[in-house]
Amino acid sequence: MKNILQILLFITTFSMWSQEKITLQECYDLVQKNYPLAKQTGLLEKQNNFAIHAINTEKLPQFDILSQATYQSDVIEVPIPNSNIRPLNKDQYRATLSVNQLIYGGGQVNAALKEKMAELLTKQKQVEVNLYALKLQVNQWYFSILLLQEKEVILKAKQNQLQEKLKEVQSGIKNGIIIASSDKVLQAELLKLQQQFTELRLQRERLYDTLSAFLGTTLSLNISLEKPIIATISQFKNQRPELALFHLKKEQITASEALIIKQTAPKLMGFATGGYGNPGLNMLDNSFQSFYIAGVKLNWKVFDWGATKKKRDALAVSKEIVTTEAEIFDLQTNIALQEQQKEIEKLEAFISSDSGIISLRNEVLEATASQLKNGIITSSVYITELTNLYEDENALSTHRIQLLLAKVNYNTITGN
Repeated sequence: MKNILQILLFITTFSMWSQEKITLQECYDLVQKNYPLAKQTGLLEKQNNFAIHAINTEKLPQFDILSQATYQSDVIEVPIPNSNIRPLNKDQYRATLSVNQLIYGGGQVNAALKEKMAELLTKQKQVEVNLYALKLQVNQWYFSILLLQEKEVILKAKQNQLQEKLKEVQSGIKNGIIIASSDKVLQAELLKLQQQFTELRLQRERLYDTLSAFLGTTLSLNISLEKPIIATISQFKNQRPELALFHLKKEQITASEALIIKQTAPKLMGFATGGYGNPGLNMLDNSFQSFYIAGVKLNWKVFDWGATKKKRDALAVSKEIVTTEAEIFDLQTNIALQEQQKEIEKLEAFISSDSGIISLRNEVLEATASQLKNGIITSSVYITELTNLYEDENALSTHRIQLLLAKVNYNTITGN
């Protein structure tokens, strides 16, 4: 009797060479590329470019047009008897064009640009964090499919074993060594296996459809998922993108603090206004005339009732909040790593005992096969022992896949 492990190895090797493959890393790359959230990185940059352009316009001349027509109840009159100075009209008109040019802004524009860039980097890093979190979901679906692949391989091995045994039993029936109808039990078991194959196929189709939608590409059922090779779990320092995000959040707050300070700095403006109206600048000339005025002005908000200080205090609190978020993240990460470590140790212990159980099951099955061949036992007894071996092989395969998943999750949690 061929050893079921040898059959399993042959089928696995054949599958590796006869099917297309996709790796776990390739799935990660597809999520980073095709998941709708990934588009936000470019959109955020585009949005930021518009905002930067708007901020830079503050360095350019600012034009204002004003036109007005008014009627007032009284006007200025010159109290000189018999003078030729006519009083102003009560209806007055004016149209002006004003130009203002920032000469010195105390660095406010540059500070605003730096804050906007810090905001962009923070938002883009947040997108990266959200995309990274999807890795754990990809892991779950990927290894669920791997588990089904392994179950199918083991099921085929059992099918081959039953087909070989069916031939032996039918030969024994012809020779009168084995009682009639013993082959019927094996044939019924083979039909049950076909039902299990159908169930596995439907489960794989559902998982492939789900993973395909997540990756943004169609995965054919002919594509085999490659089992990752992970000898040891990562012992490197935590490299999760969240750590960089907390740092960028603090940098953004620092940039906001600098902007608030710059907003209180004095601003020197050059201005010029030209216009046409009645009256003009000469209030004693009651006629339409053109005029202009040019100069410089200084604006310095020296007292704001402590508003600037309160804003900076609020930003200081925001920094403390980010610090607490980082501490919470570090705590949760350590807890998750401890849980994965315990899971790894448990599964390694299970695998160690699984190997011993399977070795004993093989010995029992060999003895049972010999008894069936000699007509000592019925096919039902043989099927029972074969099923026991299959279930233990399936348990071993499941534990191995679960161990791989636990190690991959461990490395994913550490950011490696």
